[in-house]
Amino acid sequence: MKKLWIALMAVSIMAISCKENKEEVVEEDTAVSEAPAEKTIAAMNDIEIMPISHATFVMNWDGQIIYVDPVGGSASFEGMPDAEVILVTDIHGDHMSEETLMSIKNDKNFLFTPKAVADKLSDGLKPLVVVNNGETTTRNELKITAIPMYNLTEGRLDKHVKGRGNGYILEKNGYRVYISGDTEGIPEMRSLENIDKAFVCMNLPYTMDINQAASAVLEFAPKEVIPYHYRGSEGFQNVDKFKSIVNEGNESIEVTLMEWYPSKG
Repeated sequence: MKKLWIALMAVSIMAISCKENKEEVVEEDTAVSEAPAEKTIAAMNDIEIMPISHATFVMNWDGQIIYVDPVGGSASFEGMPDAEVILVTDIHGDHMSEETLMSIKNDKNFLFTPKAVADKLSDGLKPLVVVNNGETTTRNELKITAIPMYNLTEGRLDKHVKGRGNGYILEKNGYRVYISGDTEGIPEMRSLENIDKAFVCMNLPYTMDINQAASAVLEFAPKEVIPYHYRGSEGFQNVDKFKSIVNEGNESIEVTLMEWYPSKG
């Protein structure tokens, strides 16, 4: 009887030991499978920004080339890869240039504009894709959502009326980029969520100053903000001070200053 009891105890100890070893192997396998996935997601959100001037820039998002508000003629884009996606925000000359659009438009790229812009462009630039405030479209996994951009301050209301132009949210692989267009710190901007990279304008007397821009940025708290479009008839806005205001309010927001005006000095 004593021998039987000893044998049963030995079997029990072996069973427990095997179970613990099996659980340890499962945990190790799980850890190994998670690591490559994290690297893949990071690699899929590789974005290169190439400022042209003022509101115009080129974005290379994992090889998908996006032109934003292309103006300045074909010379401004010499050496740049051809666009797959072209976005226009508004009808003003620092955002819409038919001559420039004609020089870069081809059979392989897609032009997205609000209706007010489409109505002013000639048939040579059509077909194009009209997307208005609140509407969403896609191009090769790039989700494009048009959101409002307009003025709030008395004396500026007629410069950018609600519903005419577009700000844009671009999203791919869970990464979200906001392009403000010409706007003040409107409720639609302040209520944005989960923005990874934001381009925010600040130029008087047409949109807003650095204080209103910083207030809005602190409210929707993007991971990174890039001030752009900061030259107005009253001169250049102080983007260094904008950066200081934002970082004093929230040091976790990365403020990236880029060269938008090469001939400024």
